[in-house]
Amino acid sequence: MKKLALVFAFCVPTMFGAEWMGYVSCSKCGAKHNDGSEESVNCVKHCVKGGAQPVLVVGEKVIKISNPAKVPESLYGLKVTVKGDLKGDAVQIASIAAAQ
Repeated sequence: MKKLALVFAFCVPTMFGAEWMGYVSCSKCGAKHNDGSEESVNCVKHCVKGGAQPVLVVGEKVIKISNPAKVPESLYGLKVTVKGDLKGDAVQIASIAAAQ
């Protein structure tokens, strides 16, 4: 029974991925937009429309997003909760929502 509990304890986190809380910024500006201000929101929207990719900023760390189409424009520049898997240096988003 103890072995089964250990297997379950190590397998469950990988089955459900991880969760991060941070800000949606852009590949052009990086960690500059980690405050959710109106200025940050407008800049991220402008940069993404200009060809930059959305990224996730957690603290001062900038994490690429491997499926940027999952990030709706309504979340650009805002604090979000992301669930997904970190694959290499990018997060594969399973779900994203405004942080509470």
